[in-house]
Amino acid sequence: MKINLEILERAYISDTKEIIDLKTKELVPKMVTRRRLTRSAKVAVYLASQVSFTNGRIIYGSSFGEIPATAYILKSIKDKEGISPTYFQNSVYNTAVSYLSMLHNNKCEITTISSGDNTSQNILKSGAIKALDGDTLLLIATETLDIENIEEVNSCIDFLECGVALKVKVTQENANIKCDFKQNKENFPNSLIDMINIAKNCNNYDINIVEIEI
Repeated sequence: MKINLEILERAYISDTKEIIDLKTKELVPKMVTRRRLTRSAKVAVYLASQVSFTNGRIIYGSSFGEIPATAYILKSIKDKEGISPTYFQNSVYNTAVSYLSMLHNNKCEITTISSGDNTSQNILKSGAIKALDGDTLLLIATETLDIENIEEVNSCIDFLECGVALKVKVTQENANIKCDFKQNKENFPNSLIDMINIAKNCNNYDINIVEIEI
């Protein structure tokens, strides 16, 4: 089965260590909320703003999840220290997209996907199926991997912090985006590469349509 998605808007962002300007103060004016955001939540909020999305159904994915919060918890256990309730709360996979939804009082359906290197591919497949009812959806994926001693285990990823967002709807028009979805010459996390390649291959002046094979 093949489903065509029109890419209404897209955005992606990355840095070898930590993305500098995510406009968090501007996008999250309440300091008490801003202080609780994880790095992935800040990336997600920024990307949603770049594709003009505040309300609707969301499919979010991350292969590694909230690694900084999890690493903190494990270090606290190792050092026999108390565990921060905030870090514990922020250690689950849907943290980022939950903060995004609360920020905009978005009560629509959220789906969270984590499937290793195939994460963004499965986000696209799930999004294509859910878009069949005519809704506009936000497909979003993030990885935030800058933790202590990450260089000791990382040998294949050049961008430790990155994210990608696609605002999509189903279409009957023919696909016009052609790319090798698995091509990853710049060493982004493999979990994001399918969606990043789509975002990079969109043309600002054309209707952008990609074919998703289920």
